[in-house]
Amino acid sequence: MLRGKTALVTGSTSGIGLGIAKALAKQGANIVLNGFGDVEGPKAEVAGLGVQVAYHGADMSQPAEIEDMMKFAAGRFGRIDILVNNAGIQHVARIENFPVERWDAIIAINLSSAFHATRLALPAMQAAGWGRIINVASVHGLVASAEKSAYVTAKHGVVGLTKVTALENATSGVTCNAICPGWVLTPLVQKQVDAKAAALGVSNEAAIKLLLGEKEPSLQFTTPEELGELAVFFCSPAANNVRGVAWNMDGGWAAQ
Repeated sequence: MLRGKTALVTGSTSGIGLGIAKALAKQGANIVLNGFGDVEGPKAEVAGLGVQVAYHGADMSQPAEIEDMMKFAAGRFGRIDILVNNAGIQHVARIENFPVERWDAIIAINLSSAFHATRLALPAMQAAGWGRIINVASVHGLVASAEKSAYVTAKHGVVGLTKVTALENATSGVTCNAICPGWVLTPLVQKQVDAKAAALGVSNEAAIKLLLGEKEPSLQFTTPEELGELAVFFCSPAANNVRGVAWNMDGGWAAQ
């Protein structure tokens, strides 16, 4: 379905980003990966799906590095057809105790980076008459939780940016939508589960139920694979008129 198209996925060396990159690659899209940590492993996983894969290590808090990444991707593959803004970090603290530098970093990486990548990707998409911008927000783009002021603010901002991008391109072949996951079992979340199990002296399964039971009625994690399939749907002809939505995959979290 996406043969000959190129997708750039930020924060895609693990977790949700890698899941989305692999789902798009299975549909034939060439992939530009971005992120920290192990690079060769994810590159091999994506290349194993029979597509071309490139990597750029842009620090998503730095606009100049984002510009360099976008130029690199266009130089390598001609243009970016699908942009997935996924990069994100988290810090948990009450507002009065929240480190200012952590606030600045979360806003830069979780929100401003999506703006910079979008503004740079749009002209080529508009010229081609086709493009897909998919912003990975969060259920925290729809509702709030205590002690997550910067993250909730950034993700609400991502949902707003999604709507404006969709409206500005409403009569074109360029769409913009947001995915809003609840709990997703990524390596980061697994560490939280392990810590809860150790602290309470309970099994991994019990710790998972406790973690999910606070917010997610289904008591099950959303998977990176499921999120990837939603991204594939947004790229399909069936989603040509899906514009500006914030689509939550959250096990009923926001329905409460």
